[in-house]
Amino acid sequence: MRKTTRSHHGTLNELNITPLLDLVFVLLVIFIITTPQLVNNLEMALPSGQLPPPNPDAPKPKINRILVTEAGQIFLNDQPFTVAELRGALQTLKAADRELAVVVKAEDQTDYQNMIHVLDLLQQLDITKVGLATEGIAP
Repeated sequence: MRKTTRSHHGTLNELNITPLLDLVFVLLVIFIITTPQLVNNLEMALPSGQLPPPNPDAPKPKINRILVTEAGQIFLNDQPFTVAELRGALQTLKAADRELAVVVKAEDQTDYQNMIHVLDLLQQLDITKVGLATEGIAP
């Protein structure tokens, strides 16, 4: 009599991976459900949004206004100046206040060249606190 040996190769070819996939999907669902809860429960120490009370005795900073009109006129604090006169006036103001603040406003149809002259002059005089206004400048 001959012994018949069965090959074990047949069972390896038919490996059932369904329980493995079930386990992977369960772990995936658990991960998806718990991840947002972990992120939402992050504790932070946020700074308070309160400002110190204003000091009524503190002097308000003087802001100088320069207006360049469509006609090419330049006004410093509502007084007309040429570019050369504006240089002298700004030098005087800069000597009196090292932290000179200036807001420049150009009217709607102003030639850019006039605006560039004013901005170039401010840079030459080392006036660094410069703002550009798009609407009316408050007095």
